Amino acid sequence: MKGMRYRELGRSGIKVPVLGFGAMRFPMLPGKKDTKRKTGVNVPEATRMLHRAYELGVTYFDTAYGYHMGWSEVIVGKALKGLPRDRVTVTTKLPVWLAKQTKDFARLLRTQLRRLRTDHLDFYLLHALNKDSFERVRDLGVFDFLEQERERGRVRHIGFSYHDRAAHFAPILDAYDWDLCQVQYNIVDTDYQAGRKGVRYAARKGVGVVIMEPLRGGDLVNCIPPAGQRAWDSIRPKRPPVEWLLRWLWDEPGVSMVLSGMGSMEQLEQNVAVASKAKPRSLTPNQKLVINRVRAAYRRLQLVPCTNCGYCLPCPSGVNIPRNFAIRNSLAMFPDSPTARMEYNRWMAAEQRASACTDCGRCVPLCPQQIPIPERLKEVDRALANA
Repeated sequence: MKGMRYRELGRSGIKVPVLGFGAMRFPMLPGKKDTKRKTGVNVPEATRMLHRAYELGVTYFDTAYGYHMGWSEVIVGKALKGLPRDRVTVTTKLPVWLAKQTKDFARLLRTQLRRLRTDHLDFYLLHALNKDSFERVRDLGVFDFLEQERERGRVRHIGFSYHDRAAHFAPILDAYDWDLCQVQYNIVDTDYQAGRKGVRYAARKGVGVVIMEPLRGGDLVNCIPPAGQRAWDSIRPKRPPVEWLLRWLWDEPGVSMVLSGMGSMEQLEQNVAVASKAKPRSLTPNQKLVINRVRAAYRRLQLVPCTNCGYCLPCPSGVNIPRNFAIRNSLAMFPDSPTARMEYNRWMAAEQRASACTDCGRCVPLCPQQIPIPERLKEVDRALANA
């Protein structure tokens, strides 16, 4: 485990590596994709990566029910079977959208334990919570279920991952004695979803903060705008952007761990090398200034001046106006990435998409930025629908 740094996970008393292995982007076989019947993952290479990660001190493995169409949990379970169970931290997530009745919680957990070949989970997270899904599973009795499973020893620690507006983060965080929250956070997403305010609020409460999408699926290193590249070229000492992006996260004292969805052995080795130097408050003022210039370069590419204030909500038709604009801005910043189109067409409920706008105009006078919202929503749908 030499070289890996560790931090306490909030008030849990658990020490975790500053780098966790996110099992959402395993290496794929050429020309293959995942189906319900067969995985397209290069399983031998994924297994080799998981074992190598453990050798390097990356002992926290994060997966979920739906990653790789369900195969991620299976692959992680097989790979970790050869490792000492008491030295690895296994985390997966309850797919709250599949829980229609209270009894579904236990059924889903049984499936996940079977896939992962374990009799307990170190952390069990409610997956991709938003205001509506949280209220629904809360009313179904999810907290009673989780406490019962904790008493039985099948779940040791409880948390959630978050995908909603900043305004709904604190109420969810305050609603239960969580051990961990998992949030999207990077140099671009400082005001998106939980954002910087949410990260720091969770840390003050003693909740472990785990960062997902630190590189925005690789977009932050693969789609650098020219002004951003000029900024990176000026930073000293000269290091790859990926190192500065990760160190910027670890510079935040309240961040317990950064999850990386590493898809190759090279990425694993590179990220571990950076993690071995991860220290809070280690960036110099000039380095932070350069990173702020990189952020500004991305933000200048955004097309809609939405600040995510939420004054336009609720929309009578159910359209999630700020999220639509955030997705459109994501496409503008990263035009070659499939993420924005996937979020709009697959991960967003139809009634929340820009296409559901009825042009009622109620939102227009409410917008402090004076955005012609119905008109811009039509542009969002033209750019993203069915792509």
